[in-house]
Amino acid sequence: MTEEIFRDNAYAKTCEATVTQVNEFGIQLDRTVFYAAGGGQPGDTGVLRSANGAEVVIADTIHEMGTGVHLHVPAEGAPTLTVGEAVTAEIDWDRRYAHMRMHSGLHLLCAVIEGGVTGGSIGAEKSRLDFDLPDTGLDKEQITADLNRLVDGDHAMSMRWITDDELAANPDMVRTMSVKPPMGSGRVRLIDITDVDLQPCGGTHVGRTGEIGKLRVGKIENKGRHNRRINIHIDE
Repeated sequence: MTEEIFRDNAYAKTCEATVTQVNEFGIQLDRTVFYAAGGGQPGDTGVLRSANGAEVVIADTIHEMGTGVHLHVPAEGAPTLTVGEAVTAEIDWDRRYAHMRMHSGLHLLCAVIEGGVTGGSIGAEKSRLDFDLPDTGLDKEQITADLNRLVDGDHAMSMRWITDDELAANPDMVRTMSVKPPMGSGRVRLIDITDVDLQPCGGTHVGRTGEIGKLRVGKIENKGRHNRRINIHIDE
């Protein structure tokens, strides 16, 4: 398995690592700061730099299904690395930080909307959540005001772990209806926004809600009888 440095430190931009596998899908490292796509959050991009000066541009990061391994997908025409080679892994920090702010903003959206989450997507410029709601009269301005009240509150955001059994005993922590948090390893990661929200999540987040910046609710879409899609933007 790949050591996931970003799980405990989302602000880590680089790390030293060793190539452990190279296959047709990508490059495996023994440890990484690159987040692999999952939970609606895109995989990180960046570069792997070898000791001999080669630079491998990474166009995506993915999971090798069911293995706990992360594969760093090289851009077309990138140099080839070999097993055992030492590299410095460096993420595209501006892109990652935008995803951290957006992902944290979606957790705030969960806190102000009462309803199960049926889907979601995170982008650097626009993100969205789909909610199981019959209400077609959602107030865009009120939701925006509620979100920015939580941003301005500058609530601490922290990560902690609970056991599979603890999560099973508290099913209301899980807001997503279609995708359940990964279980089976014995523990589940929680993101805790002090006095605001607590739910399982494996993504990367900012340390305080004030880092998110001013949020703006965009289009609210009717995607079915009980499915309301709320788009959010960071209003720079």
